Amino acid sequence: MMNIQDSWEKALKHTRVVRPRAQELETFSDTEISYIFLAEALVNAGDTIVRKGQVKVEKPAIILPSNLPQFDGFDFEKELHTNQDMITNFFLVRGVTFPSLKYNNKTNSLNIYEGHVEKAIRHYSDLLERREDVNAGLIVGSEDCWQFSVLIFTCSQVARSSNSDIRRIIERFRKDN
Repeated sequence: MMNIQDSWEKALKHTRVVRPRAQELETFSDTEISYIFLAEALVNAGDTIVRKGQVKVEKPAIILPSNLPQFDGFDFEKELHTNQDMITNFFLVRGVTFPSLKYNNKTNSLNIYEGHVEKAIRHYSDLLERREDVNAGLIVGSEDCWQFSVLIFTCSQVARSSNSDIRRIIERFRKDN
């Protein structure tokens, strides 16, 4: 079993966003960020783990202090034997900041794709393209640190939307005044 630091470093090294979400995040409401996470199977060599889910990025109901994100549904307790406060402190000590939002992960399915990761990437890329799905992203990483890979993907999507968020906030302010 890896510790938090090893898991984080492994995720930073091995996470690859193959296909980002094309649709920007909502500025004034919650956003569901769908993802397909692919990883080489640890048990059946040559197969791929396929984890499908969504991270709901919620605007907090109360104003949270800066650098105090909330992570739900990432199984940190079960899989990394740590709690929410330790994860938050882990990021703070390393200078990794997340917007103070609530990140609620829900894994919808966990399956095996019979074939290596590169073949699975082609399959799911084609599937998303055929469906013209602009809301889902495709991520590749290591199964034993999937939580961090999903967080890396989610935060990259939040960062991509920040410029348009600022523009929308200014537009709303001008319209209301």
